[in-house]
Amino acid sequence: MKAIQFETTGGPEVLKLVDITLAPPAAGEVQMRHTAIGLNFVDTYYRSGLYPATLPSGLGNEAAGVITALGRGVKGFKVGDRVAYGTGSAGAYQEARNISASKLVKLPKGIKDETAAAMMLKGMTVRYLLRATYKLKRGEFAVFHAAAGGVGSIFGQWSKAIGAKVIGTVGSPEKVAAAKANSYAYVIDTSKEDVVARVKEITKGKGVAVVYDAVGKETLQISLDCLRPRGLLVSFGNASGPITNFNMGQLAAKGSLYITRPTLYNYTATEAEFKATARDVVRMVASGKVKIRINQRYPLADAAKAHAALEGRRTTGASILVP
Repeated sequence: MKAIQFETTGGPEVLKLVDITLAPPAAGEVQMRHTAIGLNFVDTYYRSGLYPATLPSGLGNEAAGVITALGRGVKGFKVGDRVAYGTGSAGAYQEARNISASKLVKLPKGIKDETAAAMMLKGMTVRYLLRATYKLKRGEFAVFHAAAGGVGSIFGQWSKAIGAKVIGTVGSPEKVAAAKANSYAYVIDTSKEDVVARVKEITKGKGVAVVYDAVGKETLQISLDCLRPRGLLVSFGNASGPITNFNMGQLAAKGSLYITRPTLYNYTATEAEFKATARDVVRMVASGKVKIRINQRYPLADAAKAHAALEGRRTTGASILVP
């Protein structure tokens, strides 16, 4: 079968389409044929070498498909079940794979495979950000950077459903409409507006309770300056580069602030946490309160082009690979 792998870290060009042989599923695993594969910015971190990977390596942690074989001891699933996943070992960028049954969720009829492939990792990320890292409350102000992106599109809708007042930021006029469609209460175009001044204007000088920041280096100071005293910066990504040599004294000087660097893995480490998180994502999408907007589709063989578009900030909403 076909798979995307890389033998050395670097730019999108290191991604190669190769032939691999898939062994039968081991005990506790299922074998599934992928019908749609999720594309996430974290995938670029492994490809570039920012996050460690054992080479040669596969890529991707989000996909949907159909179970074709069961390993010994698997219960609760059968051949032909439609399933999806958003955590686990790398290996989504291929036509089929073996994966632990504990990482899977069954898909209801109302959720299409493409939707599922674009909602699991991003949706579970939103769920832990909103309900676990900081429990955003009705009427509370927050800032979310990259509001037109895949995680941002889900975050805006989910936060509206709970009644929060989230200020989304985007990097160009073209992305303002996308962010507004994602149900943000306010949208700031960082290419034209002073983010901190606008946030202070919206909050009548108070600042926000929490800033959710996956951009990283470029937005660190902006994020800190948007917070109210004792506010929380949730730094959950590095799209503009990692944050280094941070002076902790800034947290005191800017109002006894808090900062955390969470990961999805640590919020879904137990089976109970994973099931609760995944169940909430499926429930929100099935209810219609959160709509998954897939704005880019690429053949599996064009994974390098997809990465280039993602890193070039030329995408909105979710992107998927089609095997």
